[in-house]
Amino acid sequence: MPGYDPKALENKWQTYWAAHKTFAAQMSADKPKFYALDMFPYPSGQGLHVGHPEGYTATDIVSRYKRAKGFNVMHPMGWDAFGLPAEQYAIKNNVHPKETTANNINRFRKQLQAIGFSYDWDREVDTTDEKYYKWTQWIFLQLYDTWFDEKQQKGRAIYDLIDEFKSGQRAMPNGEKRKWAELSLTEQRKILANYRLAYEAEVPVNWCQGLGTVLANEEVIDGKSEVGGFPVERRPMKQWMLRITAYSERLIHGLEKLEWSDSLKEMQRNWIGRSEGALVTFETRQESITVFTTRPDTLFGATYMVLAPEHPAVAKLTTPRTTREGKRIQIVGGRTV
Repeated sequence: MPGYDPKALENKWQTYWAAHKTFAAQMSADKPKFYALDMFPYPSGQGLHVGHPEGYTATDIVSRYKRAKGFNVMHPMGWDAFGLPAEQYAIKNNVHPKETTANNINRFRKQLQAIGFSYDWDREVDTTDEKYYKWTQWIFLQLYDTWFDEKQQKGRAIYDLIDEFKSGQRAMPNGEKRKWAELSLTEQRKILANYRLAYEAEVPVNWCQGLGTVLANEEVIDGKSEVGGFPVERRPMKQWMLRITAYSERLIHGLEKLEWSDSLKEMQRNWIGRSEGALVTFETRQESITVFTTRPDTLFGATYMVLAPEHPAVAKLTTPRTTREGKRIQIVGGRTV
């Protein structure tokens, strides 16, 4: 097109949009509302890759269409900025991660603005900002001081549970005969820990000594860390857990109220993973082992069971021996494993 200068035209209108806050969502009840939320990117030092604008273009088209139809559109952008690569880069280059992360965010922001996406930059979110993550800390404290009431199918304050124990409205767990006031503070804390939504437990994790951190399964490739290629081992570690399984029944029923496709609801049901079955106890000479099965009718055909290496019964059911090469092995039922 004669006289068409993309660089000049884009710069003109992007400057205008920024100065006039063209895409800022307004606090108004006069228009119908529409909320378009993108997955916040991790701002790496390399900048945007092709997958970022590919997805963001689709939501931007929808956002612009809704504005043209008279909707009050909220379309924010943010940064999922906490990450292992940022920590490793900071260690390797002896630079504080706050500084490098801020630089990466500035780079990403300029690139997104240069593309011309219609974001409301007044609502920008940064997960490394103290003003943001203080609320994630606050949420953790709410979870810690909350327990899930199965009868009411909702979370309640831990102090309500204490009152129920004190008054005798709720029976003491595990056949405890003493009253709540007769227990020591340590004993009371241990009981409450079995109810809190946030609790400490020793669970097996992927530990990477080279990175000095725990890794998710997808961050481990062929027994080594995706970042750095360091060896990864499974080891038990005490850490904070969230009792999300307590909400499985409520989540299942809540799906029926959502205007989602049947296929998406079924995907969510599978993700929740709630199953109905029975607990069956197998007796051995040394240990009683309880397993969960959804098919108790097939138990008569069972020939063996498999225990996880970290199961406490393994130490009682196996005998350590050493080969000629000095390697330790385990003898189970007369067979070497």
